[in-house]
Amino acid sequence: MMLDGSTPAQRPRAPLPTFSVVVPVYNEEGGLEEFHRRLAAVMDGLGAPWEALYVNDGSTDTSLRVLEALRAGDGRAALLNLSRNFGKEIALTAGLDHAAGEAVIVIDADLQDPPEVIPALVAGWREGYDMVYAQRRVREGETWLKKSTASLFYSLMQSVGGVRLPRDAGDFRLISRRAVQALLRMREQHRFMKGLFAWVGFPSKAVPYDRAPRRAGRSKWTMWRLWNFAIEGITGFTVMPLKVATYLGLAVALFAAIFGGQMVLRTLLFGNRVPGYPSLMAVVLFLGGAQLVTLGVIGEYLARVFNETKQRPLYLVEHYAPSEGGAMHAATQEGQARP
Repeated sequence: MMLDGSTPAQRPRAPLPTFSVVVPVYNEEGGLEEFHRRLAAVMDGLGAPWEALYVNDGSTDTSLRVLEALRAGDGRAALLNLSRNFGKEIALTAGLDHAAGEAVIVIDADLQDPPEVIPALVAGWREGYDMVYAQRRVREGETWLKKSTASLFYSLMQSVGGVRLPRDAGDFRLISRRAVQALLRMREQHRFMKGLFAWVGFPSKAVPYDRAPRRAGRSKWTMWRLWNFAIEGITGFTVMPLKVATYLGLAVALFAAIFGGQMVLRTLLFGNRVPGYPSLMAVVLFLGGAQLVTLGVIGEYLARVFNETKQRPLYLVEHYAPSEGGAMHAATQEGQARP
């Protein structure tokens, strides 16, 4: 018997979610309640069952308590609490692993990506597209430097990357179930999700929108983290840096051969004159710098090979509290797995 006097068989079962909204969270205590309120209003208007899967990525503020309160007040909210901070790319992967919907919507909790754009993403999915991504027309609240470096990065990836990244598109998108299943087959440790989204292919569509300023808190993306993020993207989808190192070595060797040849020729024609110290130091420093750059590029790729060979799990879950529909999905999957 349940507290209301009914048996489990008599209680209405929550429908399986059509949409799963995956929300990575790291220190977003100030805006979570407003985000969920706006998200619920938008999702309720779609007229289909849904769940919001919040992935707490080791927050050090009160985000976890806020999320627990949200789940207690709304059965459509799910909470996946990771054992520590693994980074947004891994948190996003954990959310995709646990999403139960036919379509999965990825969105940040800072309200820079307005939930009100979701119906346009859903419309694209209903037209038959597997990947419907939101493409920024306006990026409010971002500095000129950040916009410029982002534009440069997209241009570089378009030129040398193994995949064509949609320009001005972030993680905010809708992904069909078959595209999600394709993404989940890739378990590399160094994850650049924008590249993986593009790599799986499938019919895609862009939905333009205006990005809003951050609602609360501060961005976690410092210039140093953005630089490392760019390195992940470049080394994850192209070996061009290794080729550049090779070409640099060939150029240095060619320069050395020409320089040595002219030194021999000058000695034969004009006698043996000792070169000056500044020119000698310039050559030594140039060669030393070229060697260090080359070793650094090789080290970046070697570190990735080393991390992959350890075969550690991408993340560890401290606890998982599914939504009502998500629990129903898990029970259905378990029943199908039994002989």
